[in-house]
Amino acid sequence: MNTSLNTPGNPAVNTPGNASNALPTTDPGLEDALREGLEVVERRLRAAVGNADPIADAASRHLVEAGGKRVRPMLTLLGAHLAAPGAPVPDEVVAAAIVCELTHLASLYHDDVMDSAPTRRGAPAAHHVYGNNVAILTGDLLFARASNLVADLGPEAVKVQAETFERLCLGQLHETTGPGPDQDAVAHYLDVLSDKTASLIATAGRFGASFGGGSEAVVQAMVRYGEDVGVAFQLADDVLDLTSDTGESGKRPGTDLREGVPTLPSLLVRRAAAEGDRAAQEVVDLLDSGRLGDDTVLAQAVAALRVHPVTDQARTTAREWAQRAATHLAGLPASPAREALETYAATVADRVV
Repeated sequence: MNTSLNTPGNPAVNTPGNASNALPTTDPGLEDALREGLEVVERRLRAAVGNADPIADAASRHLVEAGGKRVRPMLTLLGAHLAAPGAPVPDEVVAAAIVCELTHLASLYHDDVMDSAPTRRGAPAAHHVYGNNVAILTGDLLFARASNLVADLGPEAVKVQAETFERLCLGQLHETTGPGPDQDAVAHYLDVLSDKTASLIATAGRFGASFGGGSEAVVQAMVRYGEDVGVAFQLADDVLDLTSDTGESGKRPGTDLREGVPTLPSLLVRRAAAEGDRAAQEVVDLLDSGRLGDDTVLAQAVAALRVHPVTDQARTTAREWAQRAATHLAGLPASPAREALETYAATVADRVV
């Protein structure tokens, strides 16, 4: 996920300075406005993570300097352009974009500690460089910086940010504890994605549309769009973890399986095994063998799951979420920003073709 947004394998936004930073639009005016907006966001984001304390400064800059897709800032800016086509983007929109990206970055510091992830964005994870305690505290520091910035945007923005933060925490909590004994594992997983991933993407769109001067209809369309495209993006990553030979999801294929991270294909294959599917049971036996640290066994598990029908089922589900995201824009006037948002949703779906 570190190449261009309009490449079918990768709907990513690269930060300024990376080799490619294509955007989901062919409209020259919107492309220029988005590029300029993202450059401003990037400069101010790097300033926002700065700290007089040298340890805090280095740790806070670790993930920012590793790069990233900046999807949330892009959607914040697109929300503003959707609200007021052709109008200059208010400074409040830029501030809101930084708030969303800081919140996202903070959550990554915590996630990597909890998941014992060795790398993030091609660089050693912060906890491998600075230790767990410093990584956790750095995440807390970035959450504090986001809260400080959002306070300048008014009490309603503070409330939205707090509600989003609550959902992020609940999503992580529910991922950690897993489904209850009477809870469907797939439904539980989709709920986790809604809270842990989609909630912040929806907030990014909401902030952009709201501070861009949009009507309530535009704001709510961006919220619903963000909720669905956020889930779609993660579901597409789940499929790419199996089907991409080149690590298009930003991870080595099979990484999720090796680390025991729940994904839609692995959950579906467990359901199929429980229903008596012998091929599915063979896959589950590999997943539960305790031998996925062996590259040969991992490759066998990836290959077996890749060809099982549940992976096509997961692929279809990802497309359905992406296609549904675009439908939330259908009642809005045609504009370059609306077309760009539809293109982004379509590109998410195209990743799993």
